[in-house]
Amino acid sequence: MENTKDMPEAISSHKKTVAVIMMGGPTKGTRFRPLSFNLAKPLFPLAGQPMVHHPILACKKIPDLAQVYLIGFYEEKDFSLYISALSNELKVPVRYLREDKPHGSAGGLYNFQDLLMEDDPTDIIVLNCDVCCSFPLTDMLAAHRKHEGIGTLLVKKVSKEIASEFGELVADPKTGELLHYAEKPETFVSDFINCGVYIFTPEIFTAIKAVTYTKHETSSLRRMSSFEALHTATNSRAMQADFVRLDQDILTPLAGKKKLYTFETNDFWEQIKTPGMSLRCSSLYLAQYRLTMPELLATGDGKRSPTIIGDVFIHRSAKVHPTAKLGPNVSISANARIGPGARLIGCIILDDVEIKENAVVMHSIVGWKSSLGRWARVQGGGDYNAKLGITILGEDVAVEDEVVVVNCIVLPHKTLNISVQDEIIL
Repeated sequence: MENTKDMPEAISSHKKTVAVIMMGGPTKGTRFRPLSFNLAKPLFPLAGQPMVHHPILACKKIPDLAQVYLIGFYEEKDFSLYISALSNELKVPVRYLREDKPHGSAGGLYNFQDLLMEDDPTDIIVLNCDVCCSFPLTDMLAAHRKHEGIGTLLVKKVSKEIASEFGELVADPKTGELLHYAEKPETFVSDFINCGVYIFTPEIFTAIKAVTYTKHETSSLRRMSSFEALHTATNSRAMQADFVRLDQDILTPLAGKKKLYTFETNDFWEQIKTPGMSLRCSSLYLAQYRLTMPELLATGDGKRSPTIIGDVFIHRSAKVHPTAKLGPNVSISANARIGPGARLIGCIILDDVEIKENAVVMHSIVGWKSSLGRWARVQGGGDYNAKLGITILGEDVAVEDEVVVVNCIVLPHKTLNISVQDEIIL
């Protein structure tokens, strides 16, 4: 490969990049219920911004970013308003590409290859929407171009106890080359995991095409052997020729071939699979605002404005009484109304919520148009991984005066007039 150091600066520095954010679809958001009944999961607000907004803002920092593509199988109308507003705000084209069916993370890329290559990019950033991290894309891109492989993946060292929940990998400690990759192995491989953030050269499409071809060949062989084998193969997503996963189908076979490299992050990283984890990730993004966008954080002393402790986001249209006390880790959405003496800790308050005087909300998500009466208390234990580790109120839930709700999931349009604990209220 020609050494870019000897090339004129104008030529070597002008490398276009496109970003792709994989968003999945309605069938993927079942663990996010009841919140996903109202809103596509990628649009759920974390620290006051839609989940997908955080990786998009990170991509925006990449020099010569030509376009951002969102790939998923949600209805286009779910994202039309958000995307039109976003394109104006970022001054970078954002486009939603709807899949006809799930194709897998690599299959989704391959399906839209022609569109993704329209700007003739030298690099393609690919990341999963349900990842929460600081997205060190600029440094990662510099390392990727230095390695001159076809792909670089973000990795993190975690405890051995949780490593098996993710893709485990072994990399060369000196060069960073990916030597071995196993997706959720049954036996321990490594305490380094795949973070679901990648940078590829266009050569990735050749690798995906090879896997697709192999799968077609496998299907053909099965067809020759028996109808039953064919039926099994075509009904298993993993065996569908056009269903290709980046992890098992691409990373595993390419490991150890000097084609893939790793970039380690020591910063925060989480996966947003459940409402509990969204509460955890909202707090991580609020903490990040202090470093990157402090103007988004509320301030107050309890005189003309509410008392603020730690990191708190308040939408400009929300109304908060000066005697309320908020924080740490509180996010309040549009048109919410927080009454006198209310106390909020570690919670997400969604649009049009009313919290009356002296009500308390802790480690909870309060759904759209819900209301809490005077001296009501809604709280969770703060275990973000447990099924009932936080309290979730769906849309339009009314908690009446002095009612206490602890570690519950309440489906939409319910009225609670008695105290409840550790229940799923249908």
